[in-house]
Amino acid sequence: MNKMPNQMLIIFGASGDLTARKLVPALFNLYKGKHLPENFLVLGASRSDMSDEEFRSRVVGASSYLAEDVRREEASFIKGFAEKLFYHDLGSSYEEGYEALASRIQSLDKEFRTDGNFIFYLSTPPEIYELIAKNLCEQGLTDESHGWKRLIVEKPFGYDLATAKALNQALQRFFKESQIYRIDHYLGKETVQNLLVTRFSNSIFEPLWNRNYIHHVEITNAESVGVEKRGGYYDKSGALRDMFQNHLLQIVSLVVMEPPIGDQAEEIRNEKVKALKSLRIMRDEETLHENTIRGQYLASEINGVKIKGYREEEGVHPESTTETYAAIKFFVDNWRWKDVPFYVRTAKRMPTKVTEVVVHFKSPHHQIFQGSGIRNKDNQLIIRIQPDEGILIKFGVKVPGQGFKVERANLDFYYSSLTETNIMTAYERLLLDAMQGDATLYARADEVEAAWEFVDPILKYWENGKTVKTYGYSAGVWGPKNANELIDGYYMWRNPGANLADDPGFCIIN
Repeated sequence: MNKMPNQMLIIFGASGDLTARKLVPALFNLYKGKHLPENFLVLGASRSDMSDEEFRSRVVGASSYLAEDVRREEASFIKGFAEKLFYHDLGSSYEEGYEALASRIQSLDKEFRTDGNFIFYLSTPPEIYELIAKNLCEQGLTDESHGWKRLIVEKPFGYDLATAKALNQALQRFFKESQIYRIDHYLGKETVQNLLVTRFSNSIFEPLWNRNYIHHVEITNAESVGVEKRGGYYDKSGALRDMFQNHLLQIVSLVVMEPPIGDQAEEIRNEKVKALKSLRIMRDEETLHENTIRGQYLASEINGVKIKGYREEEGVHPESTTETYAAIKFFVDNWRWKDVPFYVRTAKRMPTKVTEVVVHFKSPHHQIFQGSGIRNKDNQLIIRIQPDEGILIKFGVKVPGQGFKVERANLDFYYSSLTETNIMTAYERLLLDAMQGDATLYARADEVEAAWEFVDPILKYWENGKTVKTYGYSAGVWGPKNANELIDGYYMWRNPGANLADDPGFCIIN
């Protein structure tokens, strides 16, 4: 690894939850692992009135997210990290006060010799991304004549295709595309990245990764929680915008993409864009009706605890039709995936929290063990992204005894078995990549727009279609009753347990 360049990380919205909950703990772990450059500091900027010491206490000394580390590590070690953190009060709004901010940045840059290398992290509402970028540009803070400058922005990257394009154009007025890093924490997960290695580094999978051998692919993202305190935001967003358009289509792109020329960031991102552009866009109402299901969780009782329905959540409209469950069937229009259906679902209030990819392989063309119980026991490759991260292969074996009765066996690998390996969290990995200028795991403008281009017609149909329905499902079950009707043939969704090798099954609520 090349020596990390000296640099400064400037976090806008630093008094918010993301900084204390994710960013500072990630930076602390990078500090502990000696991954940070020799000269490195963080400048938090927001509208709260705080001193440097108060900011350090808030996100380090008195932070519940670092409490265990503060207790475990030497006081001098914690102090060494905290002293890398500074704070600047922007005043009453994000509209002005950038002259003072620029002055503070230049002063700290000179004092701590960060060589004019700045990362601007926008942990703020997307509505003010353009405003911040404009003010940074006007203060000369985007100029790369002395040191490099990078901009990290959080999702959502737009509300639909039109707003995504407008946001991209707005940011590109003040930063070059090569300077913009759109962060999607799902891509920071080791198991998501391992999709590429599983596919392209193993000759037992790579030759089979096509329409000749794969029957269908399903991807499940399930959360056991409801909307919590995000009801107001979620009711304007819904499952399709909140999870499918970004996180899940990123996973789809890694499953679908062609082999890149090399492992360079642009080579991988080029293939991901091609993959997203090859998704067959559904435009007519009949196709959308047949290939999409949306649902909303209803009040229920789980283990004796009464659970609110979605419409009873704080901030949610009492007659809301916003989906908390979204299941989409679609096809990919290229040689590799012709006629192979993809099934992707995301939902709240499921029986367990889980994200996984299931590749279903075709049965052998000539079945010599008819009547052996092999029906509905297809070979599967299951890549578990969270929790209990790992890979599971399901294949047929003979049951001991007379005859040829077939049962399915498991061959599995777990990341937890790598006891000597320290697996970075998503934000650790993504922050470190941005510091090194590696944009592989960040979304490019055309990638974001290609994802929205696929999702936009579904959203418009769900908002205005005459045949669209919102199905109710009790909190704690695997979605609406008709969810399995989306999948062709005798197949059903794999409804996974908390552990990778659990036998799938429905959760029954008494």
